[in-house]
Amino acid sequence: MKKLSFAVSAVALAAALLPALASAQNIAIVNGKAVPKSRFESFMTQVTKQGNQPRTPELEQQVKDELVLREIFVQEAEARGLQRSEEYRSQMDVARQSLLIRELFNDYQKKNAVSDAELKAEYDKLKGTGGGTEYRARHILVEKEDEAKALIAQLKAGAKFEDLAKANSKDPGSAPNGGDLDWAAPGNFVPEFSQAMVKLEKGKFTETAVKSQFGYHIIMLEDSRAATFPSLEEVKPQLSQRLQQAKMTRFREELKAKAKTDYKFGAQ
Repeated sequence: MKKLSFAVSAVALAAALLPALASAQNIAIVNGKAVPKSRFESFMTQVTKQGNQPRTPELEQQVKDELVLREIFVQEAEARGLQRSEEYRSQMDVARQSLLIRELFNDYQKKNAVSDAELKAEYDKLKGTGGGTEYRARHILVEKEDEAKALIAQLKAGAKFEDLAKANSKDPGSAPNGGDLDWAAPGNFVPEFSQAMVKLEKGKFTETAVKSQFGYHIIMLEDSRAATFPSLEEVKPQLSQRLQQAKMTRFREELKAKAKTDYKFGAQ
């Protein structure tokens, strides 16, 4: 009798613990159906990652409220048989594809992360092409050659370049600053401009107007210096993103190239 009594007590204890165990695994029970804690954790991960927000008690409560409301609404939709509609099935197929594609690219990215060696190689390549000289110049941009000639004459007579640029230049970006273009590599400018600029001596201006697609320029060289280049650590995040995007593009193109299809893409 003692053994039977013990067995009955164990069953009773288990029955008493079941609600507590269910509560630990679920955040709520809606009309007899559980809203699992795993769904809550998955949703929380998405919310904090996408919104870049910290996990707080307030956010957790908002997510729980949202999930329980969703369960209520889903149950009502299913009770009305909406899951059997053609529109629902079509949208579910699109959603399934989107999720699988996202997982495919996430999986590829995890397995093909950018290595330190790749970062260093890319950095060295960029550094090699980014050397040379930087120039700090001013310019005055006008529409007609005659205007440029008149301004050059004023400069030769002693007028200040900055004052003429503020009063006459059609370049809205530099005119308020006296035509100052700040430090830049020659490649940042149109060829006609850069070719004339690099020939100037410090403090000198072009005595002949330089024509470009924008109009006529009068250029004055303030100074030049050896080009500086940021350290690898400074540009590491941007380089990593750039290389990862390049890998992903190659992966997409490889899949596209080896697929057997009679479809002709519009870009081809």
